[in-house]
Amino acid sequence: MRSLVRVAERGSFSAVARELGIGQSTVTRHVRELEDALGVRLLSRTTRRVSLTEEGRRYYASSVQVLRLVDQATDEVRSGSEAPAGTVRISCTAAFGVLHLCPMIFAFQDLFPEIGIDLSLTDDRIDLVREGVDVAVRLGPLTDSAMKLRSLGMSPRILVAAPQYLAERGRPMSPLDLAKHEGVRMSNVAGSDMLIFRRPGDQSLSVPFGGRLRVDHGLAAREALKAGRGIGIAHRWLVSDLLEEGALELLLPDYELPPVQLSLLIVPERAAIARVRHLVDFLSEHIPPAAFLSS
Repeated sequence: MRSLVRVAERGSFSAVARELGIGQSTVTRHVRELEDALGVRLLSRTTRRVSLTEEGRRYYASSVQVLRLVDQATDEVRSGSEAPAGTVRISCTAAFGVLHLCPMIFAFQDLFPEIGIDLSLTDDRIDLVREGVDVAVRLGPLTDSAMKLRSLGMSPRILVAAPQYLAERGRPMSPLDLAKHEGVRMSNVAGSDMLIFRRPGDQSLSVPFGGRLRVDHGLAAREALKAGRGIGIAHRWLVSDLLEEGALELLLPDYELPPVQLSLLIVPERAAIARVRHLVDFLSEHIPPAAFLSS
């Protein structure tokens, strides 16, 4: 049943085999034996894709609920005599994961040594169910309306540059001065060519923001800013240590940029499982450190 559910969600026997750490022939056999026992075809297979039949869709919906109850029953039995065990799959935006989530996961596993963590770092908006992810840490607006949501606060963004860049090109005194400067931009952030500033009591001010360097990874932007390649917008958590060291300087402190929401997304069918619940509670308590996020 688990094999069928994952094949239906991923659309691939080989992907499920890699995920479960078993041979593809074993996954195929699981599904074939289930179909033989039921006397119906559950999956339609072509050379390009695998999809559920009408009977398969009904069986899949029931199987998801059955497996959720099985996991909950197992947790209830273990909770009386054993520490939470098993694997939790978590997805996180790459830069935040490397700089901040990894240390939290290490601390979590010190508290719960029987819980394994499968961490996937990606800036792509993946389908949590399809990829078999239990929990995701997301920055920005959310479209996963079917997921359980736990808001962690708002992530402030700031304008920064390296001292050597400012020594060569000068310091902008207002947002309009940015037109004369080199920008480091994120290619995977919509609207990165236009910045919206607001000063307390004033209306918003939109200014164009250009530059020769565009990157699609926060850590690459961090390195470019530190190397003096230009001025850039950064989440405070991305550059807080560089600001403290003097490797970067804060620009236009009297102007604010719109903050970005930071959230935990949890697959509803996995939320009640003890190991998932423990991880969600731990992350909610430890994210965010007050130094770089505001509620």
